[in-house]
Amino acid sequence: MTYNIDPKHSAAHFQVRHMNIAFVKGEFGSLNGTIEFDPANPSATKVDCTIDVNSLYTRDAARDGHIKTPDILNAEAHPTVTFKSTSAAAAGSGYSVKGNLTMRGATKEVTLNVTGVSDEVTDPWNLKRRGATANAKIKRSDFGMAWNMEVPGVGAMVSDEVDVLLDIEFVRSA
Repeated sequence: MTYNIDPKHSAAHFQVRHMNIAFVKGEFGSLNGTIEFDPANPSATKVDCTIDVNSLYTRDAARDGHIKTPDILNAEAHPTVTFKSTSAAAAGSGYSVKGNLTMRGATKEVTLNVTGVSDEVTDPWNLKRRGATANAKIKRSDFGMAWNMEVPGVGAMVSDEVDVLLDIEFVRSA
């Protein structure tokens, strides 16, 4: 069954350690794409998702602006982040979905750990819906995001490791 990602009920969240003392969190609020999913045949699962880099929000306009510059995401040259799955399998009570994540013109294989896949429900408009959560860890440096500063006695201003959390609602016609 092919579902469309519902952009009004989905988001890509992230957190990155700041000065080794706290996490800075943000999200991309605009994502779309398709998910082919049949719980009876997990290996046939396919995910194709595009995220609008300019939908970035970290609760600080100056920080958002800096993240969009060539120092980090280079939104002007690379306005989207994409994920295209290459394989999927049942894993515990969820799924493991491997795929190619492309950011800033660099592509790396990433594994999404998918949990909380809901049963399909029918909404008031007779559409079929499911939800799921997925997480992954990526390294900024793998995607050419090398900007950083050394803080005396602390180390790096921003950690290389980024935690990614996806909250996805997907929908299909009845």
